Amino acid sequence: MRMHPDQLRIDADQVAALIADQCPELAGQSVCPVLGGGTVNAIFRVGSAAAVRFPLREQEPAVVRAELTAEASAAREFALASPFPAPEPLLIGEPGQGYPLPWSVQTWLDGATPTPTSSSGSTELALDLAALIGRLRGCDTRGRTFNGDNRGGRLPDHDGWVEECVDRTEGLFDTQWMKGFWASARTLSRDEPDAMCHTDLIPGNLLVTDGRLAGVLDTGGFQAADPALDLVCAWHLLDDGPREVLRRSLDCSELQWQRSRAWAFEQAAGAYWYYVDTNPTMAAMGRTTLERLAASF
Repeated sequence: MRMHPDQLRIDADQVAALIADQCPELAGQSVCPVLGGGTVNAIFRVGSAAAVRFPLREQEPAVVRAELTAEASAAREFALASPFPAPEPLLIGEPGQGYPLPWSVQTWLDGATPTPTSSSGSTELALDLAALIGRLRGCDTRGRTFNGDNRGGRLPDHDGWVEECVDRTEGLFDTQWMKGFWASARTLSRDEPDAMCHTDLIPGNLLVTDGRLAGVLDTGGFQAADPALDLVCAWHLLDDGPREVLRRSLDCSELQWQRSRAWAFEQAAGAYWYYVDTNPTMAAMGRTTLERLAASF
């Protein structure tokens, strides 16, 4: 089932042909779709060492090329900063073989994607996440500040989106609680400068092995943002005890912690209703996070 009304289609035969045309060093290797909770790209594994990503939604090719170029630069910076493995960009491909947009190739990382509950009791994972966030926060912003309209800037800028999410969630969750939560959360202030953040630390962008963090995916959004933003992983992945371990490890202020709840809410509220019929993995994350937030409110 299509997740987006403007969703593009790409299959393994097209991928193999594009690889043969534009990335001959990978030609002839197996091409397998990567099934999971991805919402922005269709991902295929090529052989044992590469992943190919195809944007799923219709856009102008020039816009996509600029975005992929910026993401590749951010991903290289992230890979140098992260204490955990991250993919390295290899190529930006051109449209062809019936696929209308630029696409990208990066190195493959082994590991399993956690669910919102599969490692929720893990103190070790909490400490690994704290180590990751702490290292990213220590990176030099080089004068950069948050730029964009996604999560990471001002909470009130998301009022319209949250209002739509609450309306769309009617009958699926307690929308009176949702309204009350956001009315309080949107007024939270900030007295800290932007810090370097992954910006999307959801379960689908992490890899674990034997209960420990083994890799970090989707790193092209690495940028300066509200330092509370990366703390959403505490609500998407962890139960009360490990979540408190993460908080104390990073010495989060009460205000920063409250903003992390607000950012997690903004993300979960959208993920739940938007994907409830088309992407069970993302919808489950959204509902689980809303339940954790409601229990802590």
